[in-house]
Amino acid sequence: MKRIAFISVHGCPMALLGARSAGGMNVYVRALAQALGRMGFAMDIFTRCHGSGEPLINPLDEHTRVIHIEAGPQDAPKEDLFGYIPAFLHGVQAFVQGSGLRYDLLHSHYWLSGWVGQTLAQEWRAPHVTTFHTLAEIKTRARVGEAEATPRSATERQVIATSDRVIVSTAHEGVALQQLYGAPAGKMRVVPGGVDLDLFHPGSQRAARDQLGLNRHHTILYVGRLDPIKGLEVLMHTLPQLETCKDVQLLVVGGSQEDAEYQRLKQLSSQLGLAERIEFLGSQQHESLPSYYQAADVCVVPSYYESFGLVALEAMACGTPVVASRVPGLQTIMRDNRSGYLVPWHCPDAFADRLEVLLSNDALRHSMGQQARKMAEAMGWDITAQGVAQVYAEMGVEAQE
Repeated sequence: MKRIAFISVHGCPMALLGARSAGGMNVYVRALAQALGRMGFAMDIFTRCHGSGEPLINPLDEHTRVIHIEAGPQDAPKEDLFGYIPAFLHGVQAFVQGSGLRYDLLHSHYWLSGWVGQTLAQEWRAPHVTTFHTLAEIKTRARVGEAEATPRSATERQVIATSDRVIVSTAHEGVALQQLYGAPAGKMRVVPGGVDLDLFHPGSQRAARDQLGLNRHHTILYVGRLDPIKGLEVLMHTLPQLETCKDVQLLVVGGSQEDAEYQRLKQLSSQLGLAERIEFLGSQQHESLPSYYQAADVCVVPSYYESFGLVALEAMACGTPVVASRVPGLQTIMRDNRSGYLVPWHCPDAFADRLEVLLSNDALRHSMGQQARKMAEAMGWDITAQGVAQVYAEMGVEAQE
């Protein structure tokens, strides 16, 4: 059986989603690894320890396991992790040497992991595939004032130059890599991400609302990290602009009371006079998210930048229409006027216009929700895994049933 090493320094697949630095990439790493395991690969995911008392090896299933590596303080913010990368690399090397394992291919996720992956690939004489998930040069252009760690862009360029293949979620990301990083077109492969169609599925809105203790008001939903680039502040300013739908409540799933951005947005809700209409629910277990999507009338994804847009896809799989920013990662998943609406401007009036159309028309919401589910059905994780496995096969690494 071919053995694959996933390197995911900060994106532990066991972390609580919506917390600081834990989001769609964590889901991607876990779901893809398990789908590849079902195809016949042996999958090891190397990631940092992020909690006390964690065992070194955490089996996810018979083919997939998570290996936690000590590298710096467990609560270190993502911005500080570059300084602990050498310690992480040493930890992986020690584990592999001690266990006597041999890996046929490395697949790194995010630029921090790419730094580790390029070193290990040379040492192990194994192919190196990388997926960046987000890119510094795109992110800083997406929103004024967005800043990234100083070494990030240079490291991304180095990883692109040394890797064997770069997997991107959209053709737009591939073009950006060529234009902004000078990436060779021949290295890039487009493989869209996926969604768990068994976990995320349509259900009774009334039952979901009763389960969550919600009232009968119109409900819009935000799911994700509380990061300025996710655009939640735009959505909060949108609520007072809703003229024909005054009974709308906003559920915010993600974040932690200890985070500065959580406190800032909570204070903003009071300043806007919306404290009674916005409920900050904090981070939730991934398995509990379908109830929130099913309970909502509309899911809103107001991001300034998305490399893929997993939240939109999860909502669509639950039959919930989506109102989202017209950014490339979301344009690939959604179809404007079919599964919801794509908003071309990051301003409250534009979002309010689309939301009012949906909230005031039950039949339209139902129709768009049905179409959204049909679109999501073509994007299960097994399909993503097949695409990734084809990339591995280009380098002579194929699954063995």
